[in-house]
Amino acid sequence: MEKKQADQKKILLYGIMIFLLLIFQEVLGKVGRSVADLLSYERVDPYKAFAWVSVHHITMMLITLAVIMVLSKLLKVDFGFSLGDKKTGTKYVVMYTAIFTGVTLVLHILMLINNRLPVYDFPLNKKNILGTLGFQLFLSGPAEEILYRALPITILVHVLGKSVKVKWGITLETIIASLLFAMAHMKWSLFPLTFEADYFRLFYAFVLGIIQGKAYQDSRSILYPMFMHSISNVLMVGIGYLFLLL
Repeated sequence: MEKKQADQKKILLYGIMIFLLLIFQEVLGKVGRSVADLLSYERVDPYKAFAWVSVHHITMMLITLAVIMVLSKLLKVDFGFSLGDKKTGTKYVVMYTAIFTGVTLVLHILMLINNRLPVYDFPLNKKNILGTLGFQLFLSGPAEEILYRALPITILVHVLGKSVKVKWGITLETIIASLLFAMAHMKWSLFPLTFEADYFRLFYAFVLGIIQGKAYQDSRSILYPMFMHSISNVLMVGIGYLFLLL
């Protein structure tokens, strides 16, 4: 009976923690936007192609790192900022890059055939191309993997006291973190209750979240998912630029 009650308390705490992570990520996104809105970008980036989103992600990353530093000391947990299993991590990065390059090329060929290449609200000049690719390479991966992978997966494992395998080596905590990551790619509100999303984008974010979450847990390092995330974003955006400019 006591064990059953203890398990029920853990499950309840697990659910509460998922809700708190969701709220934290949503609030942090709003804080990032508020800080980014404080600055003027007319001189360096008049089209807000890269500067605004860079400040937004830097803000989120710094706050998340501060929270992780506190939690790592209080809870004595490892968030995976070491090299971990270098062989496994490197294998993930290499295979992921090769596969994603092929998929991205095929996708853009199909978009070209169907006249559905991406449209940008800024000119594709040297500054905007380098600025946006620089953001994708140096900030998108680190900021988002720390917030949407390292933090939730590690905390959920700690709360339950173990990692829960579901299937194909994918864990429950990775699935939940991926769902939270997908929710960050849609517009929603609790009060009032509203929901607006691009379903392909949600599916895309969820699938990549599963792959990067598995890489995180298998390699025991957040560094490799950071590389994977940044590489995929650079490939997707950069190949899109090539198709538009050629």
